[in-house]
Amino acid sequence: MTKYCNAEKTLLVPQIIQLPKILDKRGNLSFFENDNHIPFAIKRTYWIYDVPGGEVRGSHAYRESEEFIVALSGSFDVVLDDGNEKKVYSLNRSYYGLYIPRMYWREINNFSTNSLALVVSNTEYNEDDYIRDYGEFCTMRKNL
Repeated sequence: MTKYCNAEKTLLVPQIIQLPKILDKRGNLSFFENDNHIPFAIKRTYWIYDVPGGEVRGSHAYRESEEFIVALSGSFDVVLDDGNEKKVYSLNRSYYGLYIPRMYWREINNFSTNSLALVVSNTEYNEDDYIRDYGEFCTMRKNL
């Protein structure tokens, strides 16, 4: 069942960012740097791996945190919801990443075997930053 909360206002928008790609016969290299390739300074890094088939990660939003996600290996889909519409971003190249501003509901699904998601954030971990209830998220989006 599709859920939307019809939030009126939007914040910064998610976007795919192409990262530098250095081609070399010995193996390729890509990278990103604080405030240069991504729009924030990194304060936290984590990765998601060994996700069983059919499982979904995420299912929350952040009050303040912004994130940048790269599929270092394999592929997966990131479903973003701004309260008005949902958009699916398929990540499957290690030289593309998805920037996610604060206040976007996200789910990560459709993980391929041996996929590895690298996630960096502009904030340190804080449980109080999480919005885990979709109804609360909708109310907050409408009141921005």
